[in-house]
Amino acid sequence: MSELAGKVALVTGGSRGIGAAIALRLAQDGAEVAITYVNAAEEARAVGRRIEAGGARALVIKADFADAHAATAAVEQTVAELGRIDILVNNAAAFAVGDLAQVTPQEVDHVLAVNVRAAFLACQAAARHMDRGGRLINVGTCVAEHVPGPGMTLFAMSKSALAGLTKGLARDLGPRGITATVIHPGPIDTHANPADGPQAPMFSGVTALGRYGTVEDIAAAVAYLAGEGGRYVTGSAINVDGGFAA
Repeated sequence: MSELAGKVALVTGGSRGIGAAIALRLAQDGAEVAITYVNAAEEARAVGRRIEAGGARALVIKADFADAHAATAAVEQTVAELGRIDILVNNAAAFAVGDLAQVTPQEVDHVLAVNVRAAFLACQAAARHMDRGGRLINVGTCVAEHVPGPGMTLFAMSKSALAGLTKGLARDLGPRGITATVIHPGPIDTHANPADGPQAPMFSGVTALGRYGTVEDIAAAVAYLAGEGGRYVTGSAINVDGGFAA
């Protein structure tokens, strides 16, 4: 497939799980792909090698989005080394679950920095370089629309902010032909949240389909929004959640 031939994508948090699947799918569809990572250096390099084995250029960037300058720097490095940026996928996230009474101000600051501030700054930076047809795709969570139990307040709050960010971007950038969307994944089978893990029966039970999804399910939705099929979709939230929020 070559629908994205000539395009450059940046996928934050692309070393494993959903981010890695998105990066590999966009490369499969013809894009050159930059990914960021924080700690999983070897896994990130392995994703880069797989992208290059498929014939696309890859760029692997170490970036800690708790740093206020990291998101903008990652965008600028992508443009400097790959020549442009057409697709930004904000996937990097800090996951926070715990007793509401025990959440510290430092934890609040960290989660909001990674999940909200970095997404805003990455979109701001990418928009400076995008031509018509540019795509800003934020990865949220089904918990932003339906919280199934206690302990998820901070995470739900932070990811809910992406809906407002997406709607604002759609209005600000629509006149330039740039779209903005947010995808809300449901329970997805990953290393951090395996389909056979201790929480799996609860999460699966909340979905209409009664099961976890795969990372490829999310990657397919991103590929659609990044490609020609997504050219008239903007300001929207797309649930890929097996009916979690139904």
